[in-house]
Formats: sequence, structure tokens, C-alpha cells
Amino acid sequence: YLVLIQLFLGNSCRFIAKPCAINLGIQDSGPHRAQPNAILEKVFTSITKSPDGKRLEGLSKQLDWDVRKIQRWFRHRRNQDKPTTLTKFCESMWRFTFYLSIFFYGIRFLWTAPWFWDTRQCWYNYPFQPLTSRLYYYYILELAFYWSLMFSQFTDIKRKDFLIMFVHHLATIGLITFSYMNNMVRVGTLVLCLHDASDFLLEAAKLANYAKYQRVCDAFFMLFGVVFIVTRLGIYPFWILNTTLFESWELIGPYPSWWLFNGLLVTLQVLHVIWSYLIIRTASKALVRGKVSKDDRSDVESSSEEEDGTSNSTKGIFSTSRNGSNRLNGHVAGGQWTGE
Repeated sequence: YLVLIQLFLGNSCRFIAKPCAINLGIQDSGPHRAQPNAILEKVFTSITKSPDGKRLEGLSKQLDWDVRKIQRWFRHRRNQDKPTTLTKFCESMWRFTFYLSIFFYGIRFLWTAPWFWDTRQCWYNYPFQPLTSRLYYYYILELAFYWSLMFSQFTDIKRKDFLIMFVHHLATIGLITFSYMNNMVRVGTLVLCLHDASDFLLEAAKLANYAKYQRVCDAFFMLFGVVFIVTRLGIYPFWILNTTLFESWELIGPYPSWWLFNGLLVTLQVLHVIWSYLIIRTASKALVRGKVSKDDRSDVESSSEEEDGTSNSTKGIFSTSRNGSNRLNGHVAGGQWTGE
């Protein structure tokens, strides 16, 4: 299933997402490339990608270049290896398609499931509960997708929220695998569907941003924030954690794996609180500025950071300019925007 998802990724990018991006006017062009320089290239590849003041002074004397020119060269060199807006649009397109499809599949499946309406049904006759084919495919597809996110995190550009997202993916994979092995799939489907409810909205916001529809982007982000907070801070603790912590204890007792299972679920809740705080902070700033603020985890650095020292707060959250395009894994972290 992991291979099938990767094939789906490749084909959707090639035959669907790329033509859509081209029709929207998104060009396959990257940031400004640094001019060839053997000395600076050697420093960049062998010593440091962000030289300090002392090293900049030494390079300035060696090359007879202005320090600001050398700073500009290193910024351009760091940026030129980053993915283009077209590449990021294609990635968001396939994630949007998967999240939306799996969410509606989960809703359609759970709508007729008795435990969707009464969570105590998750524990009746446990562990002797049948595993239907639809439930099995739902679980396996979700597991394969999160494994693909785990692997891609190591090949993508390392971001500020790398550790948080790594813990999130690890906890999710652990929960899916653990609940499947222990036949806790009923409550597991509730957790999966709940987490899929907001993810496709974030990807939709990114798609709108890459296409330079800023108002649509901001609207999707606000909707994403509302759904995220309602599901992760409202429904999740009072619906999911209530049944795993209290109803399960009442109906089947503290089984040996109870502590580990609930420990992983509580870990997710801690991450939900962190992300919700950052979403609220970003949204509150957006109401003041009139648009969502810039992502701190930007793939590409803005020229104002090193040349002019001006604030980036007036840029859109997913600015698609040549030197300011951003990318998210799926959630927020690091103080502003950070969403895989």
C-alpha cells in the first residue's frame, strides 16, 4: 500500500496537478540562482551555509567583495536548492486529494457504524469484534499514508517543526499499528476520521496561495483554524479521550496495554494544544494586519532578512514570490505558520 500511494503521488502530480498549476499560471521557475564562485561554493558545501560575521569579513577581503554582496550570495545559494512553487503546488494537490477522499470515505463508513453514535460500542464484546473488509482497507491506507509522510520528512528540507512533526507521525503510526494489533479498530477509526477533518482545508489554503488567490487562501485558513480547534480541543478530548480513558475502564477494565494506548492518545492531545495556540496567535495577528502572517518555516528566505532588515510580517502566509515562497507539512509550529 505504501508503494501504491507513492505511485498515486507520482501520477497525480504528472497528469493532474501539473496541468492544473500551469493553467493557473504557476511557472516552474525557482529562486534567483547564485553566480558561480568556487571559493564561496567550497565554503558553502564544506564549512557552513550561514557564515558568521568574522568569516564574512575574511571572505570579503579575500574576494574583494562587499560583505552584503557575500550575504546575498549565500542567501541565493541556500534558496536555489529549494522546491519551486509548481513542485509545492503538486505536492499539496495530491495531499488535498488524499485527505479529502479518505475523510469522506471514513464519514461514509462510520455513518452506519454503531460506535459512531455510541462510543461505548467500541468496547462491547472486546476483543472479539469482527474486522470487516472496509474497515481493514481504511486502516491500511491510513497507515501507509503516514509511513509515506514519515519517510518524506527525511528527504524534504528540514524545518523548524521537524521534531514536533516527527513525534506526531511516530505517535500516529504507533497508534494505528498498536490499535490494529490489539483489535481496537473501532475507536481507531474515530481518531483517524477526526484528524482528517481539517487537514484537507489546510492543503486547500496552500493551493489557493500558490495560485495567488490570497483572499481564498485566508478564508480557507480561517476555516481550517475553526475546524482544527473544534475537533482537536473539543471533540477529541470530550469524545475520544472520554471513551478510551473512562468508558473502557468501566466496561473492560485496565487491560495491560491500556496505559500505552492512552499515553499515545494523550501525547497527541498535547500536540493539539500547542498547534491550536499557534493557530489562534496567527489568526489574531491576521485580523489586525488584514492577512495571515508569514510562515516562520519558509523554505526560501526573503531578501529583506539580510539586506534591509525589514519585517516580513506583511507578507502572506504562503507568499509565492520568487524569493519568498513557503511550504507547510500540515500544521503550525514555531510561532507562526508551520501541517503531511
